[in-house]
Amino acid sequence: MAGTKLDDLDDVIRGCLRKVEKSQEMLYKKFFGYALSVAMIYTNQRNDALEVVDDSFVKVFSEIGKYNPSQPFQGWLRKIVINTSIDYFRRNQKRNLMVDAEIQHIHDHSPNAISNLTALDIIELLNHLPNDHKKVFCLYEVDGFSHEEIARQLDISESSSRVYLTRAKKQLRELFLVYFNTNHEK
Repeated sequence: MAGTKLDDLDDVIRGCLRKVEKSQEMLYKKFFGYALSVAMIYTNQRNDALEVVDDSFVKVFSEIGKYNPSQPFQGWLRKIVINTSIDYFRRNQKRNLMVDAEIQHIHDHSPNAISNLTALDIIELLNHLPNDHKKVFCLYEVDGFSHEEIARQLDISESSSRVYLTRAKKQLRELFLVYFNTNHEK
């Protein structure tokens, strides 16, 4: 593969426009990890994230003609993965009813607690949130959507978006204290 014309992203995208399977495969392989990392933020299970990624690439390949080459491809892909995650959430909302876990209040006085967290630790904490809280938190704090945009995307009121964000932040602080004390103290 190295040294071929298809190594260039523009050539790969042109191939995808012509529905060349090799180009589609190359685009999928090149951006699979990135798409999965975005999907993992919005889903609770790796299998769900994989389904979102696959659905996202189906959309990418069918909508590739709408991609504006003057914009970064990764940003366009990210929007598709986020929207596909939201659609997946809506489709599976009834199946994904979550019960709030009881959280004990443990105080940690370690000044380096946050710096000890890895990206996987943060995703694990996010996965303990109820789905609606997690979606709002990620859309607002990670992807920079406004409450108005979130309300439209999730079909909720703006005030619900604000409440979910506040609850998510509060629960994350509590979860952090529980997680940090039970997983990092010696």
